[in-house]
Amino acid sequence: MSDNAKETGQSAEAESLLPIDEHVEEVHDEQGRKVRHRGIYLLPNLFTTAALFSGFYAIINGMSGHFENAAIAIFVAMVLDGLDGRVARLTNTQSAFGAEYDSLSDMVAFGVAPALVAFEWALGSLGKVGWMVAFIYVAGAALRLARFNTMVGKADKRYFIGLASPAAAALVAGTVWAFSDFGIKGSNMAFLVALLVAGAGMLMVSNIKYNSFKDLDLKGRVPFFAILIVVLVFAVVFSDPPRILLLIFLAYAASGPVMHLRRRKQAPAV
Repeated sequence: MSDNAKETGQSAEAESLLPIDEHVEEVHDEQGRKVRHRGIYLLPNLFTTAALFSGFYAIINGMSGHFENAAIAIFVAMVLDGLDGRVARLTNTQSAFGAEYDSLSDMVAFGVAPALVAFEWALGSLGKVGWMVAFIYVAGAALRLARFNTMVGKADKRYFIGLASPAAAALVAGTVWAFSDFGIKGSNMAFLVALLVAGAGMLMVSNIKYNSFKDLDLKGRVPFFAILIVVLVFAVVFSDPPRILLLIFLAYAASGPVMHLRRRKQAPAV
């Protein structure tokens, strides 16, 4: 065998031993023809990776007892999670790989991280009950994300079925942030935190509808005072982020059951 053939064989063998092969994705164009795309889109997946890192950073800080930093990291992950999908749509870079990667990132940032932070801050003092409550939340987040993936393109985009995992994570992280910022130990309110964490987990897998706000027209023109309202909202939030954010997401979490009961009362009797 010649030296060139040996080098070619060695090169092919080395290439096959790479831990990550080149990603190939098959999609259908407007005419229904099968098209193969190589590689992945960089820009939206950068935001997803940043959200994943924020979730991981929250876990590390929660284990180290830096609960405020952990809660802030979860909120940062929320912002990044909201950006990756919008960036993908604006740049027309949606892909099946991006959707799956986003779900895995969400599971870390909004499933595992909030449960672990809540456990380290408060639930650990309840013993086995504490880790059971934390697992209820994690399982609820996993089931919520799996159901969401199966309903893409089928459900009404105006509503979420069940509390969205980022909102549930914000509810848990906001509670930790708001009270730890006051120097309150989680063990002093462990039972209340357990009810909130378990409730958030159950709301994620419920059939209660929540407004998704996806029907808002962010591209259209609005009256000038609308931007003043936006500025006012930012000013109010930044005046006391832990408490204001907690109140916002408490109100959102409660809005689903309230509207559900209201619709049942208004429904005509059969």
